[in-house]
Amino acid sequence: MSEIAAKAKRPVDVAVGILMRPDGDVLLAQRPPGKPYEGYWEFPGGKVEADEDILAALKREFLEELGIRIIDAQPWCGVEHVYPHAHVRLHFFISHQWEGEPQSLEGQAFAWQGQVAVEPLLPATIPLLSYLGLLQDDLQAA
Repeated sequence: MSEIAAKAKRPVDVAVGILMRPDGDVLLAQRPPGKPYEGYWEFPGGKVEADEDILAALKREFLEELGIRIIDAQPWCGVEHVYPHAHVRLHFFISHQWEGEPQSLEGQAFAWQGQVAVEPLLPATIPLLSYLGLLQDDLQAA
């Protein structure tokens, strides 16, 4: 069995956070050099460690990567995607409550976006943007 086929059989759980400001803007981060899909934009997050709760993984990753402490986050959706290097199961959370301002602790760029205009985006992120846009529209209408 090839390495890719083996990875495709065992999805890697990944906690992904969407920080959403009151105006609907969301935080996107650019994947740093040396990682697969280097330079692509994504919602921040990372792998769930063995025996780690998904929300705990999200909080840990945001503290390690961006210096932000997530106070509260709600599960939003789940997506499975097979990349050439890995099969991932993405667990998306939306957070409106956090402490701190994003810092580039891994040398990554980041940007607050209303209408997402950064490119290129990670393929698993693209289909979610229309649904996210509906949430942003609801916030702006309220």
